Amino acid sequence: MPGFEATYWTGLGAPKGVSADIVEKLNREINAALADPAHKARIADMGGTALALSPSKFGKFIGDETEKWAKVIRSADIKAD
Repeated sequence: MPGFEATYWTGLGAPKGVSADIVEKLNREINAALADPAHKARIADMGGTALALSPSKFGKFIGDETEKWAKVIRSADIKAD
């Protein structure tokens, strides 16, 4: 599809209702690990790029990805079997 590039990403989430304190602590610790040079190098060796995002920025990223691929699915008239 012109104008689109398929990429792979992964992230961590928590169940709805988890306290903001726990989410912030998880985010802080995960982002610290992603900033570690050894982890960054390992991710780069696998062809990836570590993105240390805030919970709100990750939520926006997920929403943007969902919207982008929904447009592709509608445009290509893709149907689930």
